[in-house]
Amino acid sequence: MEKRNIIIIGAAGRDFHNFNTYYRDKEEFNVVAFTAAQIPDIDDRRYPAQLAGDLYPEGIPIFPQDKLADLIEELDADECVFAYSDVKYEDVMGISAIVNAAGADFTLLGSKSTMIKSKKPVISVCAVRTGCGKSQTSCKLIELLMEKGLKVVAIRHPMPYGDLVAQRVQRFATVEDLKKHKCTIEEMEEYEPHVQRGNIIYSGVDYAAILEAAENDPDGCDVIIWDGGNNDFSFYESDLAISILDPHRPGDELDYYPGEVSLRMSDIALINKIDSASKEAIEQVEANIKKVHPNVDIMMAESTISVDDPDIIKGKKVLVVEDGPTLTHGGMKLGAGTIAAQRFGAGEIVDPRPFTVGKLSETFEIYPHIENLLPAMGYGEQQLKDLEASINNTDCEAVIIGTPMDLSRIITINKPYTRVHYKLDEVGSPNLTEVVDKFVEEHKLNK
Repeated sequence: MEKRNIIIIGAAGRDFHNFNTYYRDKEEFNVVAFTAAQIPDIDDRRYPAQLAGDLYPEGIPIFPQDKLADLIEELDADECVFAYSDVKYEDVMGISAIVNAAGADFTLLGSKSTMIKSKKPVISVCAVRTGCGKSQTSCKLIELLMEKGLKVVAIRHPMPYGDLVAQRVQRFATVEDLKKHKCTIEEMEEYEPHVQRGNIIYSGVDYAAILEAAENDPDGCDVIIWDGGNNDFSFYESDLAISILDPHRPGDELDYYPGEVSLRMSDIALINKIDSASKEAIEQVEANIKKVHPNVDIMMAESTISVDDPDIIKGKKVLVVEDGPTLTHGGMKLGAGTIAAQRFGAGEIVDPRPFTVGKLSETFEIYPHIENLLPAMGYGEQQLKDLEASINNTDCEAVIIGTPMDLSRIITINKPYTRVHYKLDEVGSPNLTEVVDKFVEEHKLNK
């Protein structure tokens, strides 16, 4: 049997999942390489033999995506599988043009090929773009379920930026676990809100093994919450699928891959941040939902902002530090920190660009739309050092931390600062309380 040579185009997430679930043990395929993009410093390594299985005793090399055309020729690739998220349709098809011009087929794997069935009821929380509010929605669902005495385990979309073997299955129960697993800022932003609420969260590389561990968690498991990443669709079959939409980016729900997939698969479409978006934008998003998924239930919610100390903001020259991925490949020009600066009367939002150093300066070159906000980039130790130096270099009177985790816990800030907190508050009906009540009843989870 002649094998088909496969290149998987990814960003250290769905690419590995697609390999594990669809290609790993099939002798008719030979995965000759992964390519990596979107996340810094995840190329030029290998998908290790310990994870790749018996067919790949040497593991699988990972190359930069910009070498794709040459790789297709050098490795005699028959097929390239696109496997990462939050990408404009025109960019996806631009990559397909490179692939087809080089002679290979271009493939997008769907839910039937990649979703895993759980023994426990699963609620998935996905979105049409990164930064829509998946985590606050997940946390609200978990709180409602825990109030009913249920054991809830969250499973987060992968962020394996370090030692892939060590990250095969990761369990986080305390803030100390974040340090033990050498988490990046991006990982801590996702895991910390969960462990602070007292629930367990898993992540890693091998999502079949992760699911088995979660279902058999030593603290118990009644329900699994899939806490999605970017705008990807769930790795698990969902008993209830929720997709979050952001009216600060109206139209993106129909322009980015695979966000529209998440929307079309959803049982509930939740339009978040209606308290800070325009009426026209909200109406546009609602119309687009009805255009592609007319039978879905539409829910409205506010992303309610609070700060630890408003006096640090009022009248001051402030530096606003926002969630990194939301600003970078999420394309946002504002975040929770920006809204806090506006609502609590900041005198001026300082432009950090003259004060940035190292990799943060490079980030502004790659993403010039960010302008006068500072993305909390911390994929590696050097980025963390550059973030600390950039904050401390900036000529400002105070710092607003708009990240979901406590940034002051891992870097030293040499000026007054205050954290922004945000939570989901639904408006009207249907709402998550009603949804959870129905879900618990349908799955006979009443305690």
